Amino acid sequence: MDSHEEERHVSGMTDVMRDPVSLLGVKEDLPQSEGASADDALLQKQLHLAEDLVVGYRASARLHSLRSDGMFSALASERHYRHLERTSLSWKVTMPLRAVRSLAAGRMPSGRPVKEVVQRVREIAQDEGWRGVAERLHARLPDIPRIGVFGRKSVRSLSRSTEKESRKRAEDVYLSSLPARTTDDFQPLFLIIAELSIPQCAKYRVWQRQEALESLGWRVVVVEWYDITRALSLLQVCTRVVFYRVPGNKDGMQLIDEAHRLSLSPWWEVDDLIFDPASYEKNTNLKTLSGAERRNVLEGVANYRKALLACGRAIASTRGLADAMRQAGVNDVAVIENALDVETLTSANALRAQPAQAEGEDQSQIVVFYGSGTKTHDMDFRVAAPGILAAMQANPRIRLQIVGDLTLPSEFDALGDRVERLQGRSYAAYLQLLAQADIAIAPLEPGLFNDAKSNIKYLEAAVLAVPSVCSPAQAFADAIETGTNGYLAATPEDWKTALLALADNTALRHDIGEKARADILARYRPQAVAQQQVLPAFGAPVKPDYTRPRLMVVNVFFEPRSFGGATLVAEEMAKAMQQRGMDVAVMTSRPSLEDLPNSALRYQVHDMQALSVPVPEDPIAGLDNPAIGEIFRSWVQAWQPEIVHFHATQGLGTSLVRVCQELGVPYIVTLHDAWWLCDRQFMVQKNGRYCFQKTIDLRVCETCVPGARHLSERMLMMQECLKYASRLLSPSQSHLELYAANGVPVDQLVVNRNGFVWPKRPHLRRKPGAPVRFGYVGGNEAVKGFPLVRKAFEALERTDWELVLVDNTLKLGFKSIDTRLWKVGGKVEVIPSYTPEEVDDFFDRIDVLLFPSQWKESFGLTVREALARDVWVVTTAPGGQSEDVVDGVNGTYIELDGRSEGLRRAISSLLENAAMLENYENPLKGALPTYSAQADQLLSLYEAVLSEEKQSRVCL
Repeated sequence: MDSHEEERHVSGMTDVMRDPVSLLGVKEDLPQSEGASADDALLQKQLHLAEDLVVGYRASARLHSLRSDGMFSALASERHYRHLERTSLSWKVTMPLRAVRSLAAGRMPSGRPVKEVVQRVREIAQDEGWRGVAERLHARLPDIPRIGVFGRKSVRSLSRSTEKESRKRAEDVYLSSLPARTTDDFQPLFLIIAELSIPQCAKYRVWQRQEALESLGWRVVVVEWYDITRALSLLQVCTRVVFYRVPGNKDGMQLIDEAHRLSLSPWWEVDDLIFDPASYEKNTNLKTLSGAERRNVLEGVANYRKALLACGRAIASTRGLADAMRQAGVNDVAVIENALDVETLTSANALRAQPAQAEGEDQSQIVVFYGSGTKTHDMDFRVAAPGILAAMQANPRIRLQIVGDLTLPSEFDALGDRVERLQGRSYAAYLQLLAQADIAIAPLEPGLFNDAKSNIKYLEAAVLAVPSVCSPAQAFADAIETGTNGYLAATPEDWKTALLALADNTALRHDIGEKARADILARYRPQAVAQQQVLPAFGAPVKPDYTRPRLMVVNVFFEPRSFGGATLVAEEMAKAMQQRGMDVAVMTSRPSLEDLPNSALRYQVHDMQALSVPVPEDPIAGLDNPAIGEIFRSWVQAWQPEIVHFHATQGLGTSLVRVCQELGVPYIVTLHDAWWLCDRQFMVQKNGRYCFQKTIDLRVCETCVPGARHLSERMLMMQECLKYASRLLSPSQSHLELYAANGVPVDQLVVNRNGFVWPKRPHLRRKPGAPVRFGYVGGNEAVKGFPLVRKAFEALERTDWELVLVDNTLKLGFKSIDTRLWKVGGKVEVIPSYTPEEVDDFFDRIDVLLFPSQWKESFGLTVREALARDVWVVTTAPGGQSEDVVDGVNGTYIELDGRSEGLRRAISSLLENAAMLENYENPLKGALPTYSAQADQLLSLYEAVLSEEKQSRVCL
């Protein structure tokens, strides 16, 4: 699909989702006759078609999301290997050569023309001096040490150790083991992580298991073990897990270790003795393999054993296999035999219902059927070959039909076309051939390896009433009584005798076949195996009985990644709801962790279960990501919230909201910023100036975000999400008015003022005559006014001031604010971000908070923290950040114009009137909101929504 076709495809999807009925021509094409019933029938038919089309387009969207995820995964991998290459010794050694080559061509190693670089260096030197040039050079080349007058310990080297410490702290939270029984209040989900590449094994150990479990009431999901990202994500929401034939290599062990971290007590399952090296080496079938194949097989055996022991619990298909597992060191072993299933029974019944062999067809031949899976069965066949050959020589009516790979002894060549070889085929076609046979055989080499095998070949023949001759391996011996429902043959003479007895007697073949069928239907039918073997091993699903209302909180950040006021509010409200009698779970993002795929990851914080996902860098995926939506769907299905509260969801995307709509879960949205209205989130243009639109006009937006073809689709998605919300909460009245002006129904909008951490002690006041202490906590973002702060203080001639800047990235291991090139006369200090427990300590260091935000904030958390501590606030107005400030009473208003002059004047005025700050007390702080009041209002809103939902269900 080229770019133009893809654009048309997406456009078509948008049209259908926008108005599927009109797109199908329902309004235009409906017949206009008086017969209302005909019209209604046609309308219903076309509506159903429209709904199906929407489903199809949504599936297509998910498919393209998976495609996009794959592309970004490949890109991340490429970046990783590129990083390894560029940090390698060879890359560093050849760096000078590459640099010389680039300079000779008139370009820098980055590809930029040398003339442009020289001009830029001159500009920096003129503005910041040669020290500024040196600092910029060091920023580009951090591994080159500073020299001369600029020499000092590398900030980069310090930040690397801090980054490691920060990452370690985060990993300690994300990767900590969860307590046992944390899934007791999850909806039961049985996960089978399996090797599915061997169809017969998958049929008997995976799909039969799924069928049996579902008959017991379990919801079952099957995933291939090497789809590790999906498998890891599903582990987070399941309540039981079985690893079928999963090896103990790096990926397999990562999955098993994760199951243990989640306290899932996993089982490891297999139907073959592939975990016992000593027994496997005795299997003479290995002699038929090449040396390389043999080494690979034995290496795999060691990996399977590792996985078995790592799980600590096991499921075997036979008693012999179970004994071998116990001898390997696993005490908790259950036996679930290979059995019949719906597919086999349906096919067998259909084949048996077909007419008997027609008259005139050759009924003189006796077909002996052997299904060989692979060449590894050559040695198995050899144990029966002499007896089979002798029987065929004694009775020329016997023909041997072989399906699959098999190397026959040369003695069979003399039989000519009495030996028929057929290629392997589908299961249905395989059964059809078997149904036409007269006798089935299942030879196995004697030994522990084959005693561990199941009796599948006997079951497949018996369900068709075809009599069998089998080797006396344990599973066959458990099911067969010689001469009654089959024959066991240990010696060549046994094989010859049994085959000749069956070949010579039609009635005997019929009686033994029918008896075998009756016996296996009694023992191996699906219901019997489910009740007698699967149920004792795994139990029945127990659905939790919820006694408390269940709330799910969604926010792009959450502990241990606490960034921004919205996150603090989401965290505090989640804890407050727990204290008020609700059960709370969380959906959030997480950083990429070393050696861990970009899967979902469940962790626990404040006794809350939190599911976290990495968010893509792609801005469109951050707007709408069906892949994350599917993970959220599994989380909602597992945890069953009665209500979902969406806080700041940028990066997670709108697909989460659609999940609630599709599952019928009521939801509330807090409008923390303008993300639901504006592609730039804070309505700040590329030049750093606030947009000032009140009613959003996409024609204006298209000039602000040139080339953004998705703006109309974006608006449609956002409107749809907000339209069906039970409540829309705004942190401030001014922010509410912004949304009301853009078509959001006023009856949905409610002001829920955000609380904050109130002081635990009186503010440490400024000493008389001391420098005025200013504080700024917005980071280095232009939208928060950081460039204006620098310009304002550089324009001051006074020196009797101090400025404390909070760099919220320092605790992440890197520095985003560097003031060494500032040309100021006062003292400037950069400190790390503070925790809620450190709020009082921070505000004790300042007298004035600077809040020169360059957009109309939804609220100002730091402003409220300052006002509660008798700290004067300088803030832009209008906007939610200024609603608690009265100009000249507890703060100073400055214009929201993108210029620094207003801030400089406000600072100068405060310096001129510094004495005012010595005993200042905010007279209006009693009107400030609290977390407690916010939580009480929020709980009332939840209760109202739940009551409305209950009432609507009663009406339905």
